[in-house]
Amino acid sequence: MQVIEGGVTAAKGFEAAAVAAGIKYQDRTDMALIYSGKPCKTAGTFTTNRVKAAPVIWDRAIVEKKLKSQAVIVNSGIANACTGEEGMSYCAQTAKETAKVLGVDEKGVLVASTGVIGMQLPVERIKMGIRNLAEEKNSDLASGTKAAQAIMTTDTKKKEVAVTFEIGNTPVTIGGMAKGSGMIHPDMCTMLSFITTDARISRKALQAALSADVEDTYNMISVDGDTSTNDTVLLLANGMAGNDKIRYGTREYEMFREALHYVNETLAKEMAGDGEGATALFEAKIIGADTKEQAKMLAKSIVCSNLTKTAIAGHDANWGRILCAMGYSGADFTPEKVDLYFESEAGKLKIIENGTALDYSEEKATEILSRAKVTVIADMKEGNAKAAAWGCDLTHEYIRINADYRS
Repeated sequence: MQVIEGGVTAAKGFEAAAVAAGIKYQDRTDMALIYSGKPCKTAGTFTTNRVKAAPVIWDRAIVEKKLKSQAVIVNSGIANACTGEEGMSYCAQTAKETAKVLGVDEKGVLVASTGVIGMQLPVERIKMGIRNLAEEKNSDLASGTKAAQAIMTTDTKKKEVAVTFEIGNTPVTIGGMAKGSGMIHPDMCTMLSFITTDARISRKALQAALSADVEDTYNMISVDGDTSTNDTVLLLANGMAGNDKIRYGTREYEMFREALHYVNETLAKEMAGDGEGATALFEAKIIGADTKEQAKMLAKSIVCSNLTKTAIAGHDANWGRILCAMGYSGADFTPEKVDLYFESEAGKLKIIENGTALDYSEEKATEILSRAKVTVIADMKEGNAKAAAWGCDLTHEYIRINADYRS
């Protein structure tokens, strides 16, 4: 597998575009299109929040009906959540207009929205935006980047990645883009992620690969503990690479899963590190655990702890907060066995051994915790299982952003 430049247009046959439709923002692009020259098999995973936005309900039905898709329309600024029948009608109108201007089957048009909950979409602006997107779409890498920028809300940077690998002697590419900065929590978050691939793959393998990988990537990030109404991950495969079909359970399937995991983990970590007001990506690694489930519970609890997140913001090696978070995680472990380390590009430092503090250098600990990526490693010394979770520090800026979000 090789990491390459690009995002959703890196795979063969995909085009993208971005336009300024004036949906909520008046100074930036706020609509994006992903288009495939051939109909795509589509897989998806969606929010676990019982309050689901209209686009989530719309897209989930398309995935469950196993309909093929050639287009995804995304808007930022307004979430189209808690909007009733009117909100659902806007999904239908979006699909109808997209089918009209692109010549695709409206039954398979996917839609996604992110932004303020409860506001109705300005549907005429959406329709005009769709017409403009159709004129602007292009297969170059720059168009994919513009699309990644257009779906941002409080994000401070675009998020995209692409990889290539070979099935037999045939190159296959997977590319993706995502947005997410706040209302981020395990079991999906206020995040949208769109993955494109030119792989020829069975529908069963496509959905299985995505569903399994989400558990170790997007569902292992947290910014603020809020699970959103709009979380969506869509994976589109148009088969244009021409490889022998990838089938579930084969060696080729594992190769596809490995590449997909890299894309998803990269996008997940970029979202965690770009959390609202954040100055650092905060990673929790659990090693030596008895089971994978135990390791995941412990890692999630650490990155979700507000006290730990504020300690990271202050570059304070307050390891007691970490052990405390592990203790209320619900996982069964022996505290007297735990070794704890802090690590960053500034070095690695053992803080506690067998549950007791060592005589470590506070100055070195502060240096390590002052970097843009900080990792805490907990060795449980109970087995061989491991897991990682990702979050960010918690700063005053998070409050400022969310206090003013609707204005």
